[in-house]
Amino acid sequence: MPVGLCAERVVVVTGAGRGLGRAHALAFAAEGARVVVNDLGVGLDGTAAGADSPAAQVVAEIEAAGGAAVAHGGDIATSEGAASLVRTALETYGRLDTLVNNAGFLRDRMLVNLDEDDWDAVMRVHLKGHFLPLKHAAAWWRAEAKAGRPVAARVINTSSGAGLLGSVGQGNYSAAKAGILGLTAVAAAEMGRYGVQVNAIAPAARTRMTEETFAATMAAPGEGAFDEMAPENVSPLVVWLGSTASEGVTGRVFEVEAGKVTVMEGWRRGPSADKGARWAPGEVGEVALKLLASAEVPGAVYGAG
Repeated sequence: MPVGLCAERVVVVTGAGRGLGRAHALAFAAEGARVVVNDLGVGLDGTAAGADSPAAQVVAEIEAAGGAAVAHGGDIATSEGAASLVRTALETYGRLDTLVNNAGFLRDRMLVNLDEDDWDAVMRVHLKGHFLPLKHAAAWWRAEAKAGRPVAARVINTSSGAGLLGSVGQGNYSAAKAGILGLTAVAAAEMGRYGVQVNAIAPAARTRMTEETFAATMAAPGEGAFDEMAPENVSPLVVWLGSTASEGVTGRVFEVEAGKVTVMEGWRRGPSADKGARWAPGEVGEVALKLLASAEVPGAVYGAG
């Protein structure tokens, strides 16, 4: 009988062949979960990367350590791929308890050089690739709840500091990751009645997407030093959020990096003024400047200045 924080839970992790997804899959398995390891096996920019299956390699690692896992190589940014992902969990293990949406890639350009295809491709894998697995998983959980069967489901979405603050040269990625935050809030509000909790993380770690873009900050430390950018640092929070131990935590965003966890507080109303009637343009401009003078200054966009 598996033991651990996630014993007997069935967990799906997308983009789990490498980087953060691989670390999450291994960490869940170490806590007793049965894991569906999804990975399309593409390159950093989303193009085909060869015949080797990263998902199968992670499954082999989990099984070698005594765990249970199955590979899924479908495209979760398509309805059929997302549906087959959920079916794989149900047909293999008979249930689904936790969904970790993690898959993604980069096509970085300054806005004036950003092609429409590069915009669409990043939106597709990050934002649509979160929506479709969530939609299909949520439909099954809702059906279970309506049938009177208890549901203690968890969804962990993957945003980014770029989604929270923006990142120069990553307009497409920043917009997609900001969209994931909105999706998380809505899903948490809609699905809570069915026993589903939905949260998001904004991780900082060394992955294929970051080790080149932020090479200096992502470099591995010297021997014996704490590796602050190791993707394994992020996984403990993801595992906890994916377990029943996180009961009552939903609709929240956590920034996680190295040994630091931060609850992000998001957009909140700051200073305001109400005339009770329509403003004139010059009049409202003066009021806006006064409000800005007493408001908090936004965090700096990554890469600016």
